[in-house]
Amino acid sequence: MRRFNLGYYIKEGFRSFAAHGFMTFASIAIMASCLIIMGSFTLVVLNLEYNLDALMEDNEFLAYVDEDYTEEEGAALQSQIESIDNVAECQYITREEALANYVSGLEDASLYEDIPASALRSRFSVRVTDIEQLEETIEEVRSVEGIVKISASVDVANGLVTVRNVTIIIALALVVILVVVSFFIISNSIKLATSAREEEISIMKMVGATNAFVCWPFVVEGVLLGGISAVVAAVAEWGIYRLIRSAINVYTHVQLVSIIPFRTLAFPMCATFLGIGLFVGVVGSLITIHKYLKV
Repeated sequence: MRRFNLGYYIKEGFRSFAAHGFMTFASIAIMASCLIIMGSFTLVVLNLEYNLDALMEDNEFLAYVDEDYTEEEGAALQSQIESIDNVAECQYITREEALANYVSGLEDASLYEDIPASALRSRFSVRVTDIEQLEETIEEVRSVEGIVKISASVDVANGLVTVRNVTIIIALALVVILVVVSFFIISNSIKLATSAREEEISIMKMVGATNAFVCWPFVVEGVLLGGISAVVAAVAEWGIYRLIRSAINVYTHVQLVSIIPFRTLAFPMCATFLGIGLFVGVVGSLITIHKYLKV
């Protein structure tokens, strides 16, 4: 009996799906559009956060050694700096290396050939693990005996952290809003399709049909609407993402922007689309059909 009922539910779900051509198309179009909008914004946020994280990973500061220290004494401070918790990497730069780095960035290096290396201080290039703890790490490095000066862009680091945190909050808020909007739009679309069968449902209830017997075909229809909408949205999102990535790659002078390869985002995006599509389709169908069961 269960096999027969299951087959009936599926057959009726497909029949209802095919019978309401315009409403079916409208529901799929609306849901797919909402998923594309939500997915596009999420992908933009992910790429923005990816680029911000890359900038923060490159963030480092310089710790200058006391000029009275010899090169050996200065290099000996490296182990103390590396022992600080938030220090990811620490590189010692001698006076000669510092001078060479400085001169290499000038247009006419010959003008600076007579500058002695002793005019500069040896230093450490320090990269941190967590940029949010940059100020605390700077203070700990400053407290190391032999370190006399710190050169760091703390305001830039704090700005990047603020941008990242605000972006995450806005992204979460908009995703929630779009999910809610999608839910109500699809619910209303299904309500219009269901109202056309109100008389049929009432007759079924009056002759003794159970609520489950009436509901399951609509659940199947909701699964179809949600699943197809998710597939349409995923394919459209893939096409849009490829076009945008290709357009950015054409402009080779845009070196500061890195685009995440779509293959790394495809599975989570498709799984999310499918989950949201099925949830909205099924729950929207159940909520809509509920009022017609009170006969």
